[in-house]
Amino acid sequence: MTRNSDRLRNQLAAAMRKHLNTGARPAVPEAGQTLWQIFASLSANRTYHASGPNPIAYAEIEAYVRLHRWPLRPHHVEMIRALDQAWLDHAYAQMGSGDGKPPRRTSGQAINAAAFDAVFG
Repeated sequence: MTRNSDRLRNQLAAAMRKHLNTGARPAVPEAGQTLWQIFASLSANRTYHASGPNPIAYAEIEAYVRLHRWPLRPHHVEMIRALDQAWLDHAYAQMGSGDGKPPRRTSGQAINAAAFDAVFG
């Protein structure tokens, strides 16, 4: 990526973090408006698993931009992924995980032979 691309990626991620942390209207740089809108559309259709939200997959981005005929370059995709990572960091922090990963969900019960047999027969 070029220095300008790096700077825009960082500005977009910072705008996302500030928006999520304060609830204020995001201050999206003009050059990143389209990427922000693409991210918002992809995020609205995000999948979830038992521990929370999944990241937006490259395949989903590729399918979206092909369907809508957006001529995105690899550095644009990295900007969308940076927005997604900022969003995921906030979502996982709200769920009690501060490491940017889904929180581990355990029963708190130690495994023993009876519990193993109950699950696996």
